[in-house]
Amino acid sequence: MAVNDLLAERFARADRLYADLVDALTPEQLGSRLADLPSSTIGGQLWCVLGARESYPNAARAGSWQGFTSPLTDEQMTDASAVRAAFAQTAADVDGWLADLESDDDLRYALALLEHETQHHGQLIRYLYGLGIDRPESWQRQYALDEHE
Repeated sequence: MAVNDLLAERFARADRLYADLVDALTPEQLGSRLADLPSSTIGGQLWCVLGARESYPNAARAGSWQGFTSPLTDEQMTDASAVRAAFAQTAADVDGWLADLESDDDLRYALALLEHETQHHGQLIRYLYGLGIDRPESWQRQYALDEHE
């Protein structure tokens, strides 16, 4: 399997997990913070994922970091339909970018994006547990959650 195909497969799995999570969250949950801890909102975590999906491919195409941008504003991150639409659009954009990776630098940005997405999975699991929000079944399976309770 070509590296591009393998990355696209792994990214698609990460994206399905995000889609399942966003589909399960209410606007109130998207705006939730962990109590008594310095934290962003769940929506803020997702904002960062969306921004990385926009920013890493932009950097790869330009040959250097171009700054961090996100397709949604902080205020839009409690609008579940806007978040869903942004995840669908950025997934399609990243999939197209991954299909055209050419250089080692492109590959470095792609791996960094995948690492970033996975890191946010771990953070979001802590949010879900800390806020008492049910974990989607796909997250339960992927990360063997609640098996040792």
